[in-house]
Amino acid sequence: MRKPLAAIVGAAESTKIGLVPDMSSLGLHADAALNALRDAGLKPHDIDGIACTDANPADVAFYLGIKPDWMDGTNVGGCAPILHLQNAVAAIAAGYCKTVLITHGESGRSRQGAQLRIPNPSDLNGQFDFPFGYNGAITSFTLPAMRYMKECGVSEEKLAKVAVVSREWSAKNSRAFARDPITIDQVLESRMIAYPFRKLMCCLVTDGGGAFIVTSVDRAKDFPKPPVYVQGCASAAESYFTGPAYVGDPLYPELIRRAGKNVFQAAGLKNSDIDHAMIYDAFVHTPLWALEGLGFVKFGEAADFIWDGNTAPNGSLPMNSTGGGLSYTHTGHYGMFAVLESIRQLRGEAEAQVPGVQTSLAFAYGNVLSAVGATILSNVGE
Repeated sequence: MRKPLAAIVGAAESTKIGLVPDMSSLGLHADAALNALRDAGLKPHDIDGIACTDANPADVAFYLGIKPDWMDGTNVGGCAPILHLQNAVAAIAAGYCKTVLITHGESGRSRQGAQLRIPNPSDLNGQFDFPFGYNGAITSFTLPAMRYMKECGVSEEKLAKVAVVSREWSAKNSRAFARDPITIDQVLESRMIAYPFRKLMCCLVTDGGGAFIVTSVDRAKDFPKPPVYVQGCASAAESYFTGPAYVGDPLYPELIRRAGKNVFQAAGLKNSDIDHAMIYDAFVHTPLWALEGLGFVKFGEAADFIWDGNTAPNGSLPMNSTGGGLSYTHTGHYGMFAVLESIRQLRGEAEAQVPGVQTSLAFAYGNVLSAVGATILSNVGE
């Protein structure tokens, strides 16, 4: 393991997640941010860098009373918080700021203060996809998922198993939106949304927010909670919004492989060194692509890997230990919640705590499949 790049010294979700009808997206940003500041023993005036998506970072800073010297509003969908982390690490190393607050808030279910999302008619999606009904994740992922199933011999039952395992985890988490156990038959009997995806194969739609605070390694132990060290970060892009139609190989997306190679190289680690993983499960097939692209299993083996219990509680690679986007929460842009659970696991604070976790990998997709982000975190340090 290489020398860590930075340290995360505060982290928290919004006070409520799931259904929060009395808060706008900005309110969820602020609620999570204040909780993270409290967790780190800091005040708004201690923050000199801020990053967020689904909101203007200058607006969030003003609302919180922060006067930042550095800001990042990178918005590439669900993986944006990981890109914010990558950029914050670089900004701290360059001396642009010392303490960065990264926030997320989204009223995905209640839609409080939300605007109707209509593609810009001047961008690629607005010109070439949206007018013909090809827009958004549910329609964009169907054909690539069907081809993957055919090429790899993945049955609907094996897709359903991913959702079943997510409930095994969420049953252990009191804040999870969906906690009741489900069976493969129940998944396959749930309402068809767009073949092959049935309702229980699709992520939740919830409200919620999250935030974490990043600083330099030499300051890591000056805070009340045990630091979580950033061992590596990586990001990659390959196409625009409706990514699955435009990536070079939708069965084995090259951008996932690039991000995987780079994050492991940055951390000086290999797949067998990872104790725990949080992988964005917008649909039941997206963890399969990531497990293969990141190198945990060979191409075509991910469905059997999950079927055999390897990602379930007590498995060889505990994955999505909150219940993930399928069962825990999914505000629309899920990456923040993946990172926060990695942090909790490394602190030993998770409700569904995995014994002996020293390394955790968080991975997220953005804008369907146009971008990805990955980070490896540890509690080992130097």
